[in-house]
Amino acid sequence: MRSQAKLITPARVVSLLVLIAGLNAPDQLLDAFTPQPSYAQTPEPQELWQRVYQQLPNLPLENKYVSKETGKVAQDSNLVTRLLQYHLYVKGRAPNYRLDWKLTLADYLGANELISETAYPGNDTLKTNPLESDRQAIAKLSRQQRNDLIQTLVSLFAQNEQDKPNSVNNTPERAIAPSPSPAPDSPLQPRPGDAERLKL
Repeated sequence: MRSQAKLITPARVVSLLVLIAGLNAPDQLLDAFTPQPSYAQTPEPQELWQRVYQQLPNLPLENKYVSKETGKVAQDSNLVTRLLQYHLYVKGRAPNYRLDWKLTLADYLGANELISETAYPGNDTLKTNPLESDRQAIAKLSRQQRNDLIQTLVSLFAQNEQDKPNSVNNTPERAIAPSPSPAPDSPLQPRPGDAERLKL
């Protein structure tokens, strides 16, 4: 009986970690320890929206909303800016993959995930939540216009990646990026040596 008490199986370790982390399923535990993509180096939506509109001048602006803070029309808050903010910050999707952008547009079209009105960009800063109008603007685009929008966004992010002076190709082999500190409510990321701590 004592030998069984000392025996710690991987299943017991996983169960213990699930209990400690307060997660409902082992799949969530795996997600908690899977490195999440970091978009800290991606350009801000305010840097890209003008380039998108230069390449797609027929894209609707949807920038008629009044700022809660100034009481004036917030012209920098437009369809593309909010689309970028939703994609990058609300959903945390990769900026350089067509499929991720297609999922985002599917959200707007009501064919994928539900968009939360309270989390939608502009809800806190504009007097009127622009979500419904943005959905209608995306729905009015033809399939070709949506594909052009996706291609433009992917190209701009790819171009931005190539233009970086510290891109992966230029980084010395020995350089190690500092590990980002996790957000207060996010699970800790695994570090070298963590697996050794599980051995008894």
